[in-house]
Amino acid sequence: MYRGRRLLAAAVIVASSAAVPLLVGGPAFASPGPGPCRHLSGTFSVVVSSQGAGNVTYALRLRDQGLGHCVVSGLAQLRLLSRSGAPLPTRVTAASPGSLTAMRVVLHHGSSAWASARFSPDVPGTGEPTNGQCEPTAYRVDVTVAPAGARLAAPISPPTPVCEHGLLQLSALGTKRPTA
Repeated sequence: MYRGRRLLAAAVIVASSAAVPLLVGGPAFASPGPGPCRHLSGTFSVVVSSQGAGNVTYALRLRDQGLGHCVVSGLAQLRLLSRSGAPLPTRVTAASPGSLTAMRVVLHHGSSAWASARFSPDVPGTGEPTNGQCEPTAYRVDVTVAPAGARLAAPISPPTPVCEHGLLQLSALGTKRPTA
């Protein structure tokens, strides 16, 4: 029995000494990784051939202008703006409610994160005019990006009205450019 205890004690010492390097070099001491993006430029452009059934898709492109790499995540917050920069009606909902709404996207200098926004430019919603445009034309979009709340104004190409009081069905930011 004495020999069994010595073997058990030796096994504990070996196991605990083997664990020390894992703790020292493990996740508790790992570098935190890239920080949130703070220097971004952006565009909000029509996706060619995406028009159909009274809807169109625009691609939101956020490009890293910083020197290192950084992180964006989730659904961007959008605010449509007029030619003069006045806020227009804007309501953003998740394109796929109940599914993926956040993904960590690491951007390197010059690389881009993308999201798609589906909306109606010409089918009025409840309470909107049925003759002429449903809403004023949006020329820019004010974008706020998680996790740090970086803000930028992106041109809308081509400028467009967004019906249903500015309803945009927006996908989470990712690495793939939206297609039709």
